[in-house]
Amino acid sequence: MILYISKKIIYSFFVLLGTITLIFFLFNVLPGDPARMMLDKHEDSNQLELIKQKYGFDKPIYLQYFLYLNDVSPFSLHHNNDNSFTSLSSGKYQFYHLFNLSDYKIVFKIPYLRESFVRTNVSVFSILIETFKNTFILAITSISIALILGLFLGIISALYKDSFLDQFILFNSVLGMSLPSFFASILVAWFFGFLLHDYTGLNMTGSLYEVDDFGQGSYIQIKNLILPAFTLGIRPLSVIIQLCRNSLLEVLSLDFVRTAKAKGLGDMKVIFKHALTNSLNPVVTAVSGWFASMLAGAVFVEYIFAWNGIGKEIVDGLNKMDLPIVMGSVLMISIVFIIINILVDLIYVWLDPRIRLN
Repeated sequence: MILYISKKIIYSFFVLLGTITLIFFLFNVLPGDPARMMLDKHEDSNQLELIKQKYGFDKPIYLQYFLYLNDVSPFSLHHNNDNSFTSLSSGKYQFYHLFNLSDYKIVFKIPYLRESFVRTNVSVFSILIETFKNTFILAITSISIALILGLFLGIISALYKDSFLDQFILFNSVLGMSLPSFFASILVAWFFGFLLHDYTGLNMTGSLYEVDDFGQGSYIQIKNLILPAFTLGIRPLSVIIQLCRNSLLEVLSLDFVRTAKAKGLGDMKVIFKHALTNSLNPVVTAVSGWFASMLAGAVFVEYIFAWNGIGKEIVDGLNKMDLPIVMGSVLMISIVFIIINILVDLIYVWLDPRIRLN
């Protein structure tokens, strides 16, 4: 088991290293000078030079790459010279000193994702932590709605196989799967947030936190979560319905289910105690995949509903050419996918120990 986990962690490390490398070189071949982007229209030759020195833009590309790796790594190397670009005295790092190595210090630190080009002296890490929290709330709400409704409707559809109710549920699930997220977002926002606003009280746009009109700070607005969570949950809901129905029908045809019925057990007890628990493996796989993609940022849904999540942050960063925000967001998305994949692999090993032998 330990060997299996070690292999997965090593493999994930190389995947993450490849992702970081791709992110860095992809965004560094884009046209435009990052230092000029930070100065915007107030360009000054002295300030331009200072910014290039501060962020290392005046160094060769290979050296910038190693400096970027040093910044984003939790374990990093820093020169004792206070004038060095990697000096700990710069105030960029929150760290714990491990040991010295000649003229360098080895530290354990919070990964440094640089600072936003647009928001002065605001770290990318602090921005992403705030937006990721909003995305996590949206994702967990959406997948919960999809899972609860999907299992319920999937069971109903299986119990009434080939009936009008079954066909109606299947038709709507196929419709939900084929509905693009950007179109569903616009449709739901317009219908429930505009046409039926007087009855629903829901807004077309809005995030979890809203600013008080009287300057008393921000407050939580739960109702703004309803429409984006429902919209984001439409496609996974449709998939879960079909997977649950088909898997449950397959299990109901097996010998052990017929044996349980022959012993006199009621239909509900057979379904919920025996059949359902043995038909959930494909549902678990689907839920884990959808949840990972939701945590990665539902770009269209968040942007259309103005939900302040990581997906909206990526779009805003691309519009404003705020490269550290975009690079940090993509890196965080990659880490989320890797962690969830490792957790799913561990769940599979726990459910079926034979997997670790493959």
